Amino acid sequence: IDEHFADHPGHSEDFWLPTDRQGARLWLEDFLENRFSNFGPYEDALPAHSPFVFHSVLTPFLNTGLLTPSEVIKAALARAKANSIPINSLEGFVRQIIGWREFVRGIYHNFGAQQERTNFWNHRRKLSPHWYRGDTGIPPLDATIQKCLRYGYAHHIERLMVVGSLMLLLEIDPQEAHRWFMEMFIDSADWVMGPNVYGMAIFSDGGIFATKPYICGANYYRKMGNFEAGEWQDGVDGLYWSFIEKHREFFLQNLRMAFIVNSLDKMRPERLEILRGAAYTLRHKLTVVA
Repeated sequence: IDEHFADHPGHSEDFWLPTDRQGARLWLEDFLENRFSNFGPYEDALPAHSPFVFHSVLTPFLNTGLLTPSEVIKAALARAKANSIPINSLEGFVRQIIGWREFVRGIYHNFGAQQERTNFWNHRRKLSPHWYRGDTGIPPLDATIQKCLRYGYAHHIERLMVVGSLMLLLEIDPQEAHRWFMEMFIDSADWVMGPNVYGMAIFSDGGIFATKPYICGANYYRKMGNFEAGEWQDGVDGLYWSFIEKHREFFLQNLRMAFIVNSLDKMRPERLEILRGAAYTLRHKLTVVA
């Protein structure tokens, strides 16, 4: 690994990933024994100090065939029945495998080519080197990137609401975003990353997959994680409100998000000007104009 893949994410000195079926089955058993019961309440949490929180981290084994969805579901149901696993943990976990995972594969086979060639927002910016070092200056993003560089993994909220949201707000080219996700994750595969990146993370397919873009301001990261307040908040909030402002007609037509435009219109002009400036600075630091 060190000789042939030295520039890849991950480190051999703390290699955590089981590489055979026996190891994968032991990993599944460890999840069911030690993390399963708390999965539901904390599946969206963003603690910077915990690489996996209570997630199963089974996708590397499912996507390479070391485990099958059927055996994972059977083991989870048996454990839940024998140990009174909370329903939100059981339902949330089972839904990810027999619901979400299969839905994603269906989207890929039916709409994958269309998603790949669509650029709904006409975004053209490229990623700056900060995205490969984890020194962007945005604590939740840096924590996620550094986790990817060490483990080749981040959980679904880190992928969607941290990396994906910020890539969308920074107007990153869809192919550039897809390439980064394919490079940085041990569970990456075309059928997985295509729908999740184009459809969910950056909404570049225009709504084939989801009904709205998933974006957030800095308060979401403070609420879901343990990140300290700082100047980075104005930058993230500036990106958020600048995006809403630029695409106000789109958001007004989306019944789930029209209220955000009303919030924008109520913002004090001097505050909005500060946020625009912070967004400009961050955009030019974290992106490269194609």
